[in-house]
Amino acid sequence: MFNKLKNKNILFIIHNYNTFQKDQIEVLAKYFNKVYVLVRYKPIAELSKFLPISYLKLHTKKFVFQLENKPENVSVIPVPLFYFPTRSSYKKLGEKHLKKTIEIIDSQNIKFDIIHSHFTWSAGYVGSQLKKIYGKPFVLTTHRYDICQLPYINKSWKTRIKNVIKHADINITVSNKNLNYYKLLRIPTENIQVIANGFTSSLFFPKDKNKVRKKLNLPIKKKIIMIVANLEPQKGHKYLINSIKNLKKKYSDIHCIIIGDGTLKNTLQHQINSNNLKKEIVLCGAKKHNEIPDYINACDIFVLPSLSEGNPTVMFECLGCGKPYVGSNVGGVPEIITTEDYGLLYEKEKTHKLTETLIKAIEKDWDYGKIIEYSKQFEWANIGKEIIKNYEKIFIY
Repeated sequence: MFNKLKNKNILFIIHNYNTFQKDQIEVLAKYFNKVYVLVRYKPIAELSKFLPISYLKLHTKKFVFQLENKPENVSVIPVPLFYFPTRSSYKKLGEKHLKKTIEIIDSQNIKFDIIHSHFTWSAGYVGSQLKKIYGKPFVLTTHRYDICQLPYINKSWKTRIKNVIKHADINITVSNKNLNYYKLLRIPTENIQVIANGFTSSLFFPKDKNKVRKKLNLPIKKKIIMIVANLEPQKGHKYLINSIKNLKKKYSDIHCIIIGDGTLKNTLQHQINSNNLKKEIVLCGAKKHNEIPDYINACDIFVLPSLSEGNPTVMFECLGCGKPYVGSNVGGVPEIITTEDYGLLYEKEKTHKLTETLIKAIEKDWDYGKIIEYSKQFEWANIGKEIIKNYEKIFIY
């Protein structure tokens, strides 16, 4: 099985070579001859070395390109694009991205047999146009914003996104919840494949909690609550900080670690300071992907109070480390946290509900072995096989 792809080359069009896109690609690489990964990149982001702009840090080469342990047959190529984070500039990004991509393909004589884009805009648009130009099959994976929000900004965006989806030979999305948005676009869902995100089991596996706490210089005896997420409004950090304020009244040993960077860094720090929570909550900044496993293993409870999600990769990484997941009941999360054996869910944007749920999680006697066993189905090696089956359909038929 899967031998039909061994002499094939695949071209990925993506926005970041880190976390879930990197992990998925590197698992799929073993099935192909050559893997070309063209990554959208903002050179202007390097100004963050001189300007204190948190937003830009998330787009620097250091953050976007994480090449550790990259397979030999994977070539990661930057696609530098100059644009501003405005709505009008974002609309024009598709053509800019396409033009630069074609320049790179032709100048580097890249030969490929199949195209796979992650996100409808702008990578998906590029993939759909490359299909026309080079006559190669096109696979599209949608995640969250690109299918749940972007098409509904206005009629113009709806037309753009529908055209991208309709050009795909294989459509993949990360949750059943996302299928509702295809229906709103009047796109039949019978042939859309739902394939969840996953985690790298060689990185995210259980470790001795006290040992990693000593290694990271974290308090041994405190109850540690952990979140790993960009500091952006949709991740709901402000509700977590309010909940920690409430938990402080009940527990004297609460310690909350917030890992991530983003536009809300100063706002969240002000909220922490004004609520006298500097001892209880620490903003740790962004960490490299290979550093995250130790932090997750150091916690008692992992939390993600998002306002919206597709299928967050960090949820699977949390489960892989044997940690219970507390999160808002959004996106594809309830499709994974199906029972209270694996985590607890609550209604989004409700601080009191989050507080109650965290108390329940702290008091609960968790079966960590059961969480670990459940997580195995979401290892990237298993998820990758499902994606490969879809690739093979193209070449069989």
